[in-house]
Amino acid sequence: NGLTYYIRHNAEPKERASFYIIQNVGAILENDDQNGLAHFLEHMAFNGTKHFPGRKGITDMLEKHGVEFGRNVNAYTAQDETVYNISEVPTTNPGLLDTCLLVLHDWSHYLLLVDEEIDGERGVISEEWRTRRNAGFRVRNQIMPVLLKDSKYAQRDVIGDLNIIKNFKYQTLRDYYHKWYRPDLQAIAVVGDFDVDQMEKKVKELFSKIPTPVNPAKRENFTVNPHDEIYFVCATDKELTQSSVSVYIKYPAPTKEEKNHQYMKNGILQSFYMLGQRVSELLQKGNPPFISAQAGFGGNIVRGWNTYIISTTAKPNEEAGALEAIYRENERVKKFGFTEGELERAKTNMLVGLESAYKQKDKTTSEDYIGEMQSNFLEGEPIVDFDYYYNFAKNIIPTITVDEVSALAKQYLNRKNMVIVVQGPSEGVKHITKEEAIATLDKVENANLEPYKDQSAEAALITEDLKGSKIISTKKLPQFDAEEWVLENGAKVVFRKADYEKDQVQVASYSKGGTSLYDVDKLASAMVTDQFIGAYGLGDYDAITLRKLLTGKQAQAGVSISGLSESVGGASTPNDFETLMQLIYLRFEKPRFDKEVHQTMMQRNYAAIENSANNPQKIMQDSVS
Repeated sequence: NGLTYYIRHNAEPKERASFYIIQNVGAILENDDQNGLAHFLEHMAFNGTKHFPGRKGITDMLEKHGVEFGRNVNAYTAQDETVYNISEVPTTNPGLLDTCLLVLHDWSHYLLLVDEEIDGERGVISEEWRTRRNAGFRVRNQIMPVLLKDSKYAQRDVIGDLNIIKNFKYQTLRDYYHKWYRPDLQAIAVVGDFDVDQMEKKVKELFSKIPTPVNPAKRENFTVNPHDEIYFVCATDKELTQSSVSVYIKYPAPTKEEKNHQYMKNGILQSFYMLGQRVSELLQKGNPPFISAQAGFGGNIVRGWNTYIISTTAKPNEEAGALEAIYRENERVKKFGFTEGELERAKTNMLVGLESAYKQKDKTTSEDYIGEMQSNFLEGEPIVDFDYYYNFAKNIIPTITVDEVSALAKQYLNRKNMVIVVQGPSEGVKHITKEEAIATLDKVENANLEPYKDQSAEAALITEDLKGSKIISTKKLPQFDAEEWVLENGAKVVFRKADYEKDQVQVASYSKGGTSLYDVDKLASAMVTDQFIGAYGLGDYDAITLRKLLTGKQAQAGVSISGLSESVGGASTPNDFETLMQLIYLRFEKPRFDKEVHQTMMQRNYAAIENSANNPQKIMQDSVS
């Protein structure tokens, strides 16, 4: 009957299994009189099926076994797909596994869609429609008709038309269901701690009974039209608190046939696109021209189309300056590329991360495996065994050249399929116009730019000789399967060997105290301590140099202050444990204050909160706090 199924054994977590039905069907397939009914139908799947009749028939049955709606049982509808899941079901009860398969079976083809239940759900969806009408939703409705101009994607926002939701005829919903919910557009994915052969037998036996569709409607694939003209939209709302400018450059995604070894290599090349590090350096210096910024590959905008995105959050009335600054860094890469030093650091960090992930590969969750299956079924993404990918990446990474990574900017940074999106408050701010935005791009492209200067860093985190401290007493803690050591300086260390996470060491420390003991004038500083201290750097090194010194090291340490305690801690791999201890030592003995970075962060924070009183959710949160 055309049904696809994926089955995999996985013991993470033990004695649990997850069941998914993935439908290659979503809001994009609705007729105009069905706008919103794909999502409505998702709700109806929980309001009565052949074997589980009545509102909440499915959820009531599952919750008796501790499988909760919301936490373990859920669904979502998007423009191109609808996915239902029953997750982390205990496998110690074979009858419950059979029941979960039966639920998926009913969702596939046997929804009851009773008149009274449909009418009962109209109010639920109407309320969901109403509560979604926030600033983000209103702005999105201004942007999408331009970003996806002349495409059906611009017309289908999933939640749909309220007038249709309240008044559609019962048969209209049933028509959508019978036309599109069918086995040739569905995949069953079951992953967990069970016997695979037994599960496959059950799946084939149960789901093969679903009838083969007769003269099925063609599942059309929709697209976005290419364009040479630069599209522009300025989307405003009185509740928006910040101004931003984004440049989207759309390009066709690889086809299923193109998702081969070169496609895998391209993914690694894009991960080496190191512009984000340069932008973070800009944010550390002087008076940065924006509150935040990023640039790089943004993934799917809709099925079949990917994006390169340049985005910046601007200070009020300074959108042109923010766009110029972030576009300049993109143009600098396009003209001069990246440096050998940048690439070598990126390669080193990726290889170290790959080794760590390889040691942890048996901790891959069932939901992660199902995510791969879903991408494979819906978009033809290859499912690659981690050992295979690990060997592929280890072989390919050393061969990648800085010219290959730099060429990405020349390939993707152009004006074809470009859309400039401005967002911000509708009152009290002057926004950049289309003409001003294009003039800013022209100015940068014609500017006499200098290549990026990469400052390499090689030094020791700690330069003095540390004598260490003797252990003066040892005590077993059998209730924790741990040991306690008291050091000469009075510090207590509790150690427990735990190899559940094969490649991780965690250190946590605390002392009683916290903000409850502070005077009021210190509370504001305490709230942002961890954020600011991380930006100052550590010991003798600013944050930029420190990051370069830690190339190839998987270790990080920080501080935090809560209401009743303060703590210093961090995590590392076993190989980098000494580095972790050095970072923790420096947090105690050589905390760093960087006046320039402090002033920079203060300016960015002031700019970020300037219009925060426009946001009703923020006002309510503050009042409740």
